[in-house]
Amino acid sequence: MADLYGIIVATEHLERAYIRDAIPAQEYTPACLKLIAQYRTALNLVSPHLPTITTFMQTYRLHCPAATRRLLEIGVPATIEHATTSDPSSANSSKHVAETVQVFITLMDSLKLNYVAVDQIHPQLSDLIQSLNNVVVGGDTLQGKAKIRDWLIVLNKMK
Repeated sequence: MADLYGIIVATEHLERAYIRDAIPAQEYTPACLKLIAQYRTALNLVSPHLPTITTFMQTYRLHCPAATRRLLEIGVPATIEHATTSDPSSANSSKHVAETVQVFITLMDSLKLNYVAVDQIHPQLSDLIQSLNNVVVGGDTLQGKAKIRDWLIVLNKMK
């Protein structure tokens, strides 16, 4: 349980550092992905001894709103959630469009094959939102991206 406590506190500090621009996006994203993976692993290990994560946080007086949102609700780093690309000229390349189409087709095929488990769909949906973040169409955001992000949040809550 100490590991879980440490992961939550570390995620809170990482989120606050990113918000304050104390850490660049290139360092934030892999660190956040690592903490999310560690959180899920630690949660699987202690879940038989723990009724809910909110109970754990209340018991140990953890007030970490940014970590709660990132780990429990969103499940992906802010750079993926909000589509922060550093080089807009590369975002329009046909390579990114082709990758997005490939990921979308793979996800659609999985759904047609009746893959309905969260652990099967969540990674593919996360890949799709990452690919969509690389594609910029006329400076506007894509219409379906908000809906995909909402589904990603729903699936993350089911884990």
